[in-house]
Amino acid sequence: MAPAVATALLFFLGPAALFFGGLSPMATDACGPDNCSQALMTRLTLIEGTMFYGGLLTSGAWVTSWVLPWTHRWSMWRALAAALSLMPSLFVLMLVMSLPQG
Repeated sequence: MAPAVATALLFFLGPAALFFGGLSPMATDACGPDNCSQALMTRLTLIEGTMFYGGLLTSGAWVTSWVLPWTHRWSMWRALAAALSLMPSLFVLMLVMSLPQG
């Protein structure tokens, strides 16, 4: 059940995180990348890194949640892997929605 829920949520969260994370460098348009605050530049670097490495984590955890045996013994690990597959997308969306001023 958990992998199916994670798949349904990733169907919406994944593209939203990629879209808003991809648009986040536009936050430097008003100040230029050389004159923006250090907090903004650090946040943008964190978003970029999370989008790259988080994609690997999401893929691995999502596949793991589907591949683990469908027995009661593995149900907790399947649910944890499914929840872990959602974390990078949620983290990127949280960072984008709370960008500091430039």
